[in-house]
Amino acid sequence: MLGPSAHTDTFSRDNLPPPELWPDFLIDDFDYPDHINVGVELTDTMVNKGFGDHTALIGNGRRRTYKELTDWTNRLAHVLIDDYGVEPGNRLLIRSANNPAMVACWLAATKVGAVVVNTMPMLRKAELTKIVDKAEIKLALCDTRMTDEIVSCAKDSKFLEKVVGFDGTANHDAELDRAALNKSVIYSAIQTGRDDVALLGFTSGTTGEAKATMHFHRDLLIIADGYAREVLQVTPQDVFVGSPPLAFTFGLGGLAIFPLRFGAAATLLENATPPNMIDIIQTYKATISFTAPTAYRAMMEAMDEGADLSSLRVAVSAGETLPAPVFEDWVAKTGTPILDGIGATELLHIFISNRFDTARPACTGIPVTGYEARIVDENGTEKPRGETGFLAVRGPTGCRYLNDKRQGEYVQNGWNLTGDAFWQDKEGFFHFAARTDDMIISSGYNIAGPEVEAALLAHEMVAECGVIGIPDEQRGQIVEAHIVLKEGFQPGEELVQTLQDFVKATIAPYKYPRSVRFIKELPKTPTGKVQRFRLRSADQ
Repeated sequence: MLGPSAHTDTFSRDNLPPPELWPDFLIDDFDYPDHINVGVELTDTMVNKGFGDHTALIGNGRRRTYKELTDWTNRLAHVLIDDYGVEPGNRLLIRSANNPAMVACWLAATKVGAVVVNTMPMLRKAELTKIVDKAEIKLALCDTRMTDEIVSCAKDSKFLEKVVGFDGTANHDAELDRAALNKSVIYSAIQTGRDDVALLGFTSGTTGEAKATMHFHRDLLIIADGYAREVLQVTPQDVFVGSPPLAFTFGLGGLAIFPLRFGAAATLLENATPPNMIDIIQTYKATISFTAPTAYRAMMEAMDEGADLSSLRVAVSAGETLPAPVFEDWVAKTGTPILDGIGATELLHIFISNRFDTARPACTGIPVTGYEARIVDENGTEKPRGETGFLAVRGPTGCRYLNDKRQGEYVQNGWNLTGDAFWQDKEGFFHFAARTDDMIISSGYNIAGPEVEAALLAHEMVAECGVIGIPDEQRGQIVEAHIVLKEGFQPGEELVQTLQDFVKATIAPYKYPRSVRFIKELPKTPTGKVQRFRLRSADQ
């Protein structure tokens, strides 16, 4: 039974999946009042608890305290209501790299009761259009350094009415910032319900068709009051650093919700390369790191060359499988384990994780308190320990797709089926085996093979193509395209570069095929379906 709502725009609640298709929610360990607003809990409430002078955000060469962040977001909240007419329940898109201004915009939008859609700067017009159309978004806030694609989207959109620029640097010199200058720092936030949708997390899935996962205000607090409290044991003295985009729920949790919930500080990098992360760790004595195994390899090489990363007390790995050698080398160098874990946009954040005292290589760990997990067969029957099957999870967070028929595929018999194959050992620890779909996970990014295929097929030289993920020591996987050229075109290195550049210009650049193979024909079933498993076999 849903609690009260403050949304006057009821779009989100109206488009929740039917209750019978929801997973079982195990929320007995998490008790929140009927009305709660995440934006307030992470700012004003923290000031009232005495954290006003503590550093909240570090980015673009500036530190901002909790009091400064509270005042900043309250001014922006006034602008959203007074100048742009945002109503509770309206969907609001934010487009930016990781910086304090993006966090401030997200918090302000949450305070006014908007349903926020955070997006990555790498997304192109076509991808943004799918998101805008799915969520029926009227207003977008965009870092002025990257407005082209979203403005182009707005020109042809029947929903997106206005794009407002904000300054992602430390200068506060853009339309949104100037409008906030004369606003009051005192703001009474919308008393959203704990079961009001606060965030839409978009995931492309295996088809490339956008799916929006719907997360309530209470869900955003649960991941902090559960995983971050139990596993990370966050304190106000912690300093967070990481590479995942804030547009990903993994990044939003690790680089905004977790630190702000506990009075800690977050360092934000617009370009979170391993060298930049290493510099930030040394400069600000970061204690908790969120990144992929690729970056941890680079960190160990830097340590060999004299970098001092001894301030790190927690290293969290997620987004791709953590190879046992990386775990073992890290423990040997630092004396502390990398905490491998698995999460999903559908469940918001990590739900199975290693712990400090029980972490082991090539192991994902045990469920976070409040979650249950099991290994099942195709009929949903639990399999014996040691046998590989489908990972099924339920707990205080779970999948609710926005008006999407795929809800019934992800949630079955009250359990969330993540699309991962796992096995469980005799002691109850879970071990990753493989993805069960066509998703390619490269350096922590989820890439839908069919979406890359669609981009390649738009090129005049490509007749057919099949895209798979192949193992890569540095990235976990890379995208490999098997291409059948149209008659009259010849393969070659120059054409490889041309096709790679074409994909980069069509969809987000990180999705481009790093490996390209030209073949005469694709392996297919009698009905014409591409047999990707045979493409994978050809690479063995």
